[in-house]
Amino acid sequence: MKNALSILAVAAALAGPVAAKDFKWAGTTDPQTMDPHAVNTAAVLGFLNNVYEGLVRRGKDMSIEPALATSWEPIGDGDGWRFFLREGVTFHDGSAFDAEDVLFSYERASNEVSDTRSWFAPVSEVKVVDAFTVDIMTSAPNPIFPDSIANWMIVDKDWAEANDAALPDKENGNYATLNANGTGAFMVSEREPGLRTELVPHGGWWGEAEHNITRAEFTPVQNPATAVAALLSGNVDMINPVPIQDAERLAESGDVNVIRGIEARVIMLGMAQESDVLKYGDDAGKPNPFLDPRVRAAVAHAVNVPAILKVTMRGNAEPASQLVSPAMRGYSEANADRPAFDPDKAKALLAEAGYADGFSFGLKCPNNRYLNDEAVCQAVTSMLSQVGMTAQLEAMPVQNYWPELRADNYDMYLLGWSPGTFDAEHPLRFLASTPNSEKKLGSWNFAGYSNARIDELLPMIQSEIDDTKRQAMLDESAKILQDETAYVPMYVQPLVWGTGKNIELTQRPDNFFILRWVTVQ
Repeated sequence: MKNALSILAVAAALAGPVAAKDFKWAGTTDPQTMDPHAVNTAAVLGFLNNVYEGLVRRGKDMSIEPALATSWEPIGDGDGWRFFLREGVTFHDGSAFDAEDVLFSYERASNEVSDTRSWFAPVSEVKVVDAFTVDIMTSAPNPIFPDSIANWMIVDKDWAEANDAALPDKENGNYATLNANGTGAFMVSEREPGLRTELVPHGGWWGEAEHNITRAEFTPVQNPATAVAALLSGNVDMINPVPIQDAERLAESGDVNVIRGIEARVIMLGMAQESDVLKYGDDAGKPNPFLDPRVRAAVAHAVNVPAILKVTMRGNAEPASQLVSPAMRGYSEANADRPAFDPDKAKALLAEAGYADGFSFGLKCPNNRYLNDEAVCQAVTSMLSQVGMTAQLEAMPVQNYWPELRADNYDMYLLGWSPGTFDAEHPLRFLASTPNSEKKLGSWNFAGYSNARIDELLPMIQSEIDDTKRQAMLDESAKILQDETAYVPMYVQPLVWGTGKNIELTQRPDNFFILRWVTVQ
């Protein structure tokens, strides 16, 4: 039986540490929801990592460390994993955490209505051993499973059921969309979607606070100039991202700190590979050229990635040849070369495929999700036009963008992918597996790409414990995706944050901003 609401715990949370201060930050994207199982995007998961917690978490160096589980161990000969839970943990409303919340959160997060269900494709069953021990059984040995659930957050069973939020509802929303009740270091005190979200420390948090914040406020700001002005005036203490075109000026101003890094996210182009016809442009209704791998290869050779890196990204990004960056486990050194910029080869491939006169199509792009996303799409549109592919560009806010992709309303689209496991298996599972709702595979494979060998390799990659054998399979997968131009990887997105001189924080390559590591001088 859960404890009743603890007024004392809430009061302590609102009081906060004695020497603490307010902290305000701004970003381009407001989290769509406060429900950790409703929307599987970095904007949502990164924000909610401050509010909810999982069995494990990532540290400052991205290594896996204990969170709501204090330890874990394999079961049998690769049958699954046993997690030993932390005792004495309370949710923000004061109720106690135990194994029933873990089981409930598994059932909730793996449900067909959840956007996180693909995370649990390897799981066959979750068993409550006792109040603080849980067994997560897998259908095959899965040595990287603990890494794969770093962003799976635990929801209070009683709270969710009492508020008619037993399942997520990303379409219409429910109580968990606007409200939160996690075990994390911060709790949501006010939420105005699209305007502001206020957080205060959780006084009953089990961990040791490394911050000195009494109140934190996030504001979405889409206009880059407005964000920079707010940082320079001191109206906010941090902005993410710093506009690329302003980074050098701000760094030289002496008024702010510009923190640079390379994100784990690869920015790529996806092309419709299921639709028989084009849906946009002057050739809408005509046969879909992107079904032909030669046309997809022509796109790869027509896009001048070095020019995008130099002009649009101002030298702040690195070229990508695969769905993961070289920093990720399982990156294929054997397939490190990316297609050369070669307009003549692109034209030849188009002619060979029967499109010597080119064609017109639609390109969908977000304008507030990735760094310089719309500008990149504009550059791509211009480059493709030089070889006869005329793109009708439509850019939109990310809250409208994802529904468009999920409704298959595109011919070509821009996508960024950061592997939650920091392993090359991750995009194979989400982006390259044949979409299969029953098996929880390919949930972000909007393109509908399908290759039987990739589908055959994935479970073997997931279960192989010999690194040499595993890498050989990942190398084979990377080559297949390149040979078929399943996607056109362009570059690894940079991280450029700006802070006041009095702010100390940690920048992680997953671009998750963790409040419990912030101090205000």
